[in-house]
Amino acid sequence: MSHDDSKIDNPRQHERSTMVAPSNHLPLPSPATHHRSGFCPETKTFHSLRPAVPLPTSSLPLSFPAFALSLLPSPLPTHPALVGSAAGNSLSFREFFSRVHALGSALKTYSAAVFSGGGAVAFVLSPASLDIPVLYFALLSIGAAVAPANPAATAAEISRLVRLTAPSIAFATSSTASKLPGDDLPTIILDSPLFQSFLSATEPPAATTATVRQSDVAAIQFSSGTTGRMKAAALTHRSFIAMTAGFHALRPRPESRARPEVTLLTAPLFHSLGFFVVMKAIALGETTVVVDHPATVPEMLQDAERYRVTQITAAPPLVVAMSRLEKALRIDLSALQRIFCGGSPLPAESAERFSSRFPNVLLCQGYGSTEGGGISRMIDVEECHQRRSAGRLSENVEAKIVDTITEHSLSVGQKGELLIKSPALKEMIKYNAYQVLIGYPDEQAGQIPMAFVVRQPGSKITEVEVMNFVAKQVAPYKKIRRVAFIGSIPKTAAGKILRRELAATALSHPFTKL
Repeated sequence: MSHDDSKIDNPRQHERSTMVAPSNHLPLPSPATHHRSGFCPETKTFHSLRPAVPLPTSSLPLSFPAFALSLLPSPLPTHPALVGSAAGNSLSFREFFSRVHALGSALKTYSAAVFSGGGAVAFVLSPASLDIPVLYFALLSIGAAVAPANPAATAAEISRLVRLTAPSIAFATSSTASKLPGDDLPTIILDSPLFQSFLSATEPPAATTATVRQSDVAAIQFSSGTTGRMKAAALTHRSFIAMTAGFHALRPRPESRARPEVTLLTAPLFHSLGFFVVMKAIALGETTVVVDHPATVPEMLQDAERYRVTQITAAPPLVVAMSRLEKALRIDLSALQRIFCGGSPLPAESAERFSSRFPNVLLCQGYGSTEGGGISRMIDVEECHQRRSAGRLSENVEAKIVDTITEHSLSVGQKGELLIKSPALKEMIKYNAYQVLIGYPDEQAGQIPMAFVVRQPGSKITEVEVMNFVAKQVAPYKKIRRVAFIGSIPKTAAGKILRRELAATALSHPFTKL
């Protein structure tokens, strides 16, 4: 990647040599595969019905930033790549890649011992700002893995994540650095003069040279930790390349659009959704408006009006809140074409109410996980009208539905657990797009965390005491919102917790609103 724009004038000239159809990536579905569900009765497998997407040859050394640059036109787009919603500060694509190069070069010079050998892990603990996507791209371009964490997490939680990932270096702000453990971890403060000087450093282009394989780890993303301790999922450059290639293949041609896409990104940049969306948007030449300050729903919509936003990436709580806005609210959203909703389930009733309130805006839902990335999504008008769906399987994805007890493969219309290219069962529910163990339905949040407690003999502990105890130990989104005291935890003979029975108990248990 070059600091000199003349060095990147023709990034697409080599694209044909790096992109191949994934003909051997997945076995071809049988002719017996159902034309609507993609289910093959012979293999009990659900196949994606979307066209195969060309991917780079897997053996080709290629980082995600280099792949993103190969998708962009020459010369680079002149419209903003990033906009900060609070102050309206922006970076053009040329400025963005110039800063990426400068920062990567400066980091390899300033922290040569950290980045010279490859395989470095960079722990990032920061609120949203335009510097964060620059930092992500710079780290990925020099072969480091990015481990972004929630700045709202407690110091104890951060300490465990640091032990879990064993980072070589940390990036934090003056407001979050105190949560990092000890003095042994080299830390660069993002709002310091030193870091800001890195963004305009001028080192020889060779300083940023790094051989990055697609199989190298690009990001270490964390589960929310409410089924137990937080877990780390390592995603490769290939993972992000494949997901971005799917969006690139289906995007409208630039010449067919009067103006570029403008995305309002309400998801946090440390969250797997926000992390991917901002990287994908850069690769597709879109403008991303980063919500870089605490904002209410009306304030976010004022941002959408101000920047003529064409699409919003949001978790269900924002969609629910928008559906309940007073019609008297004078905000011009005529540029808004679609909302991509993901992170947790959106009730069908809320989707209907949203579409009634905003009839000209497509509500596109999707499903994914920290470990598996994007699994399914909606694209066209017909799909987006399926209110109780999370979309069709994404490109090159296969799935099975298995019985949770027998693990036998199931057919269309049967309930079970979802397997995506892996025998591991994913056990999660979501609260405001964060994972929790057992959820109680809630329209605003999707589901709220609920605890089932077996009292010790003679104990008189109350719901409030349980909730207060947990609240002192965890980040805000992990706080227990409901408590049920039961005689025993239902389990199978093998000791596996019967979560279906707990979920049924949750729905039948009388509660007052807490």
